[in-house]
Amino acid sequence: MTAPASVSVSARQPVHTHHVEGFGTVTITPVDPAADSALIHSWVTQERARFWGMGEASRELVQEIYEDVDRRTTHHAYMVSRDGEQVALFQTYDCAEDRVSECYEVRPGDVGVHLLIGPIEGAAEHGFTGALMTAFIGFVFSDGTARRVVVEPDARNTKAVARMERAGFVLGPEVVLPEIDLPEVYLPAKPARLAFFNAPGAASATG
Repeated sequence: MTAPASVSVSARQPVHTHHVEGFGTVTITPVDPAADSALIHSWVTQERARFWGMGEASRELVQEIYEDVDRRTTHHAYMVSRDGEQVALFQTYDCAEDRVSECYEVRPGDVGVHLLIGPIEGAAEHGFTGALMTAFIGFVFSDGTARRVVVEPDARNTKAVARMERAGFVLGPEVVLPEIDLPEVYLPAKPARLAFFNAPGAASATG
């Protein structure tokens, strides 16, 4: 899962480091569109990532998409490493500034997330995704402003929905995220299953 030798290495520094006992050290670093687009492209164009919605995208388009994300203050993308090896793509966004806001009543402190695990060589490692989720949730809640994590996996992706439940998310309603057709980005309508994870001490609610 390391980047091809021809790809430049990002000089960006991690914004969060989390040691997960028995798993390793997880580092979360902002995506560098130029340096990371080749690796991201190799992940999102695989059949296993079909619900990510970028199966036909070129490397150039992937770079353009993450350059657009990089310019935003409401949406953020991160490369995730485990003991120095890049293993996942993690994205966060302000739910009030995203199309998901048309599908449920957004509350102050709601932070949406997307997660794409990179391809794993050999047999699947038990607890791998759960360990990463521990680091991600710790990161989202680390600044004290987030009150609830919101996910909206494709409703047809039953494995992802079940994974969120195992991680402690409370399932919410099934919705249809509306189409977005703008010059800088196009997103088709998507059936999604909302799920929620409250910050420690926050009132339990599913929206």
